[in-house]
Amino acid sequence: MKTRPMVMATLAGLVLAGCAGSSNGAPDFSPVSRVTSGRPSAVMLTSYSTTLRANGKDWTRLRIAVADSLGREITTATDSIRVYLSGAGAITSADGETLPVVADTGDTRYTPVALVHGVMTLGFRAGATPDRVKVEARSGTLSPGGHEIHTIPADVQLKTPSADQLGPAVKPIARMIGADISFLPQIEGGAGGFSRGAREFHQGGTKVDAIDLLKRHGFNYIRLRIFVDPENPKGYSPGIGFCGLDSTLSMARRVKAAGMGLLLDFHYSDYWADPQQQNKPLAWARLDYPALRDTLRSYTSAVLRAMERQGTLPDMVQIGNEINHGLLWPDGHIGNLDQLAGLLRAGVEGTEAVDPRIPVMMHLALGGQNEEARFWLDNMTARGVKFDVLGLSYYPRWHGTLEDLSANLRDLIARYRKPVNVVEYSDFKRAVHQIVFGLPGDMGKGAAIWEPLGWRSGLFDREGNVTALMGVYDSLNAEYLRASGR
Repeated sequence: MKTRPMVMATLAGLVLAGCAGSSNGAPDFSPVSRVTSGRPSAVMLTSYSTTLRANGKDWTRLRIAVADSLGREITTATDSIRVYLSGAGAITSADGETLPVVADTGDTRYTPVALVHGVMTLGFRAGATPDRVKVEARSGTLSPGGHEIHTIPADVQLKTPSADQLGPAVKPIARMIGADISFLPQIEGGAGGFSRGAREFHQGGTKVDAIDLLKRHGFNYIRLRIFVDPENPKGYSPGIGFCGLDSTLSMARRVKAAGMGLLLDFHYSDYWADPQQQNKPLAWARLDYPALRDTLRSYTSAVLRAMERQGTLPDMVQIGNEINHGLLWPDGHIGNLDQLAGLLRAGVEGTEAVDPRIPVMMHLALGGQNEEARFWLDNMTARGVKFDVLGLSYYPRWHGTLEDLSANLRDLIARYRKPVNVVEYSDFKRAVHQIVFGLPGDMGKGAAIWEPLGWRSGLFDREGNVTALMGVYDSLNAEYLRASGR
């Protein structure tokens, strides 16, 4: 979900130290993420699973709330919500009962509900035909919340991993206070576009290099995405090639020169890859499955060897981006679990062929969605997909509450015995790090903010000047990196 709007952050809204405990002992992040009153800005919709079997029975919980411009839920909201559904399935009550459907003035059908004390819990029941179902929650002029739920063949073979497939990670994984700044060459080149703000960055009236500036304020890792052929006419950067191999090699040199760690994010596409789109690169479009698997493996190795030749091998490699619905559709769609697992194994093999010491990450857009995270990890682990660290995206408009994030991470490290990293986030900067670094056994390895160089992140103003919010990262570094000797 790379073109999502990000909520403007402010020091007052996001720099809160810690969380309270709830009556049952679980962490309560209400002081950070909730307010009793305010002006609604967006509808928040979380589907706790976006992969279900098309058997007419599989069901998942939906949670709806409204948030202010800082992403905080408004706990007294009573907004009327219209829930629109496109595809095979039904919106239900929290206990599974089908709800009435009415038509709007354009004769589009929806389910009407209203928030109670700021929240509404519903459900979605899968239909009997595999589909890509769109669910959207709307309220007046607020930004809508939405999900795409993939229902897969009912006869899919579900597997659970054996005890010997759940061994702990053995490769050392460094703590990360990271940033995805793949847009930086476009910012500096004045290419314009997504929330990029100013072309230059300043602190105290002095122009500074963006990478050096982030390092100065506590960041120790940079994440870079790479597309296969972004310069083709339907690619990410037609005719130019931003985030292609040459661009990535150049950025890698800058990152390593700054003495920072590097996470390389393979999209295996010419364009954005996320849960709604995982399209093959144009050059791979006509390959059959065996050739596709071999090409993915050799491409992964070729990119890493190019980086090795210039002395900038990544410190971590990410095999695919937000791949909870698979990658390289249709061959690697989540509806074909065996083929998806084969492609992921090929990516791991391509990495290990260059340097088996590089930690491998699998990345899911499931920050607070434990139900679906378990489904994916069970089936991929049981099919021989090996990895060293689990990466998750966390955007509260889609991925649940901070409490959901905390509970999910704790369950996943206990069940799969792998360290975790919130490898994409924007809101609740301090709280996200507190949750991750507070996990038992040093199993939380940090986080990487999504594109902080635009003004919408709150770390810079529209002219590229550093804001007071940047101080969060100075303190996070002191608390979680320097204090622990990392």
